[in-house]
Amino acid sequence: MDNEFLIERNDLSDDARKRKFQLENDPSCRTNHMEYMEGMERIKSDVMERVMENVRAYDASLYTEIDVRNALSHETCTIEDFKALLSPAALPFLEQMAHRAQIETRRHFGKCVYLFTPLYIANYCENYCVYCGFNCYNNIHRKKLSPDEIEREMKVISESGIEEILMLTGESRGMSGIEYIGEACRRARKYFRNVGLEIYPVNSDEYRYLHECGADYITVFQETYNPDKYETLHLMGHKRVWPYRFESQERALMGGMRGVGFSALLGLDDFRKDALATGLHVHFLQRKYPHAEMSLSCPRLRPIVNNDKINPKDVHEQQLCQILCAYRIFLPFAGITVSSREAPRFRDGIINIAATKISAGVSTGIGDHEEKYKGKKSGDAGDEQFEIADTRSFSEIYDAIKKQGLQPVLNDYIFV
Repeated sequence: MDNEFLIERNDLSDDARKRKFQLENDPSCRTNHMEYMEGMERIKSDVMERVMENVRAYDASLYTEIDVRNALSHETCTIEDFKALLSPAALPFLEQMAHRAQIETRRHFGKCVYLFTPLYIANYCENYCVYCGFNCYNNIHRKKLSPDEIEREMKVISESGIEEILMLTGESRGMSGIEYIGEACRRARKYFRNVGLEIYPVNSDEYRYLHECGADYITVFQETYNPDKYETLHLMGHKRVWPYRFESQERALMGGMRGVGFSALLGLDDFRKDALATGLHVHFLQRKYPHAEMSLSCPRLRPIVNNDKINPKDVHEQQLCQILCAYRIFLPFAGITVSSREAPRFRDGIINIAATKISAGVSTGIGDHEEKYKGKKSGDAGDEQFEIADTRSFSEIYDAIKKQGLQPVLNDYIFV
């Protein structure tokens, strides 16, 4: 990636502005989003084609009330049942779906709700994704925490009682290299029992290195599983390569990661097809790697810095609840995370039905946990990726879970 696209100032050069205009308006100047770039590992796997074959054939409008009733009557939810439960015909059965989802959740997870917090350590990015606050053309304050600054943030977070952390970076190998992320993992092990990563996709040997440094799991958002729509949203950078991103979780499992997380960013495209693809991605990999822990997230599009046109669309809370219930019924063993993108009322309700994990004490900025947790001003914090809806502290969410008769869980791993 050319250095001109690592925008560190709050302005753009004339050349960069011209390039941005070309990328937005002339598809011919963009690289082929289905071709691997140099250095990207190719793996032999049929999972992608199996998922996409089902998605291409899916017409949600064809499913009827009878299909939904049949799906809810089956002890084991098939792929066809899952498709029916995601269809518009299932909306009138949302109460029955929620009841079935709650039964599955209690059967496999009891009343446990797991808590974690994200830590953004850098917001430099080499991709141009039109919907993201970190994209390389967005005029935001960029920051990369030093290892000592990362550790200071971790210490503040751990003192609040949190035992699981998810570390995130913008997608820039140049500014957030593998060694830098590996060092962050090593330091995280001093403070947390469970360490996750949400970074740019890497090769299996690099995932192995990060696992050896202390990472337990990785999460990768496919954003949308529609390759044609994906091409119009990801105009530049390594993230533009759709198949390499799709295969991230499998490469991570090949590299020894204990768990992997999946997600589409609901609202970018047909949310029913994206939800179907996400569920099937988990389904097929779960059968190929039965030892691995699988989890799903269900984020909706949120407003971002410098773009008041980016707002959640198409996916309302009723549809989101439908998707989560369908996930739970189809994938009873998978963890389901609901992030702080959603309002407190919705999160408090869904953990009683289908979700098993929520974030708490969240900041999507860079280097501002001491300010948000302890009130100490930080004049050099990096800008946030998106706006959150649930701003409650860790202790407030912990207490809210207990008040519902549920069990907040900080860690359930024993390391030997």
